[in-house]
Amino acid sequence: MRVRLQGIVLTLVALLVFGLGIPLAITIAAGAQQKLFLDRLTDTARFASLAQRPLLDNKPRLIEPDLHRYTEVYSVQVLVFDQDGKQVASSVGPNGARLDSHAERIDGPVHEALAGRRSQPGGVLMPWDATPLVLAEPVLADGEVHGAVVTVSDTGSERADVLWWWLLLAAGGILAFTLALAVAIPVVRWILRPVHRLDDATGALVASVVSGREAEPVGESGGPPELRQLGRSFDRMAESVSGALAAQRAFVADASHQLRNPLTALKIRLGNLEGHVDDEPAAADLEAARVDAGRLHQILDGLLSMARAEASGGELDPVVLDDVVAERVADWSVVGQARDVRLVVDTDGGGARVCVPPRGAETILDALLDNALKFTASGTEIRVAVERDGDRVRLSVRDHGPGLRPEELERARDRFWRSPAHQNVPGSGLGLAIVSELVAHSGGELELDLPEGGGLRITMTFPAV
Repeated sequence: MRVRLQGIVLTLVALLVFGLGIPLAITIAAGAQQKLFLDRLTDTARFASLAQRPLLDNKPRLIEPDLHRYTEVYSVQVLVFDQDGKQVASSVGPNGARLDSHAERIDGPVHEALAGRRSQPGGVLMPWDATPLVLAEPVLADGEVHGAVVTVSDTGSERADVLWWWLLLAAGGILAFTLALAVAIPVVRWILRPVHRLDDATGALVASVVSGREAEPVGESGGPPELRQLGRSFDRMAESVSGALAAQRAFVADASHQLRNPLTALKIRLGNLEGHVDDEPAAADLEAARVDAGRLHQILDGLLSMARAEASGGELDPVVLDDVVAERVADWSVVGQARDVRLVVDTDGGGARVCVPPRGAETILDALLDNALKFTASGTEIRVAVERDGDRVRLSVRDHGPGLRPEELERARDRFWRSPAHQNVPGSGLGLAIVSELVAHSGGELELDLPEGGGLRITMTFPAV
């Protein structure tokens, strides 16, 4: 936007400079041409008056001393023609030699003067046009034309003056353009400063809200009053959104925590009833109630884990991923042996370090290994791999279970979502949602894919530290 605004300002300045400079330059050239024309026309008319008597007495050479002196002083050639168009006197050359180099330019004005017409102003005097100024004045006596006087003036001096004026105008235009640029840059920055802060705050708002941190206010950082008001409105909106989500998370955490006590009591009471219910249908209902209570307890544990993951904020701790993987795989290997599933660790041994929320790496591995052990068939393996690639570290967990359908991969991260094919498998559907939340807090990326050989592979990419 800054480039566009500066472009608009500079375009307007350029249009103003050209809109005023070009007409002014043409006016200067036209003024110089008009001044030269009037000056030479006056001299030509004076020589026409002086040539009247010599032409009537048929002694045109009597005027040549005046013509020579005029040419010596002003460097302007003067020619005198009789009424037949024959040159009879000249200010240059022996015997009144004619200016052959300008013969074509002289013939036209001579014919017009002999016809009784005076020369008219020509075009605008341009610095690159070296054409001399040719003026002709009829010699009149008693209303009759008896000849013509022609002046041929070099325009070099006037063209040089025009060129200098044009260069001065160009320098003024460049100076104006430079000043406009010098003024436009800070003005545009002043205008866009709150816009940039709003843009940064908008991008940070999502991360702040998701992580549970307080959104950084835009404040009044200068700029136009309208944009400062917009910044204040944004701060109020961000505060409201952050407060609403914080209240929602607090409610989930508090509700989950408060429900655990009566749920635990309920499970104990259901356990105490075991052996005291003789009726077979009632015993079946008691067992179903115990299963439902256990499932509800598992859901509450998942909600608490999700609340802790969302409330982890911006606090990140560096951990050696290889060490965490080795520790968690060792603990879960006991469960794997009981289910005849082998847990394999494949690392590059580089000791890669990543930053995750406190206990975040353990929570991620526990959720993924729990899911993998639920679905992996006996006699197969679960492979946990850690690989460093430049400034990124990849952690992947691959099982050999039934996997998911390709269209289900994106939905697998949703809260409480479970594949229709896995409804009979115990679980709350919060495991991958918690992992996704923790990975996002760590600045990483989560990807699910279906590798060759079946099963599901979950890959997380973290920035290395």
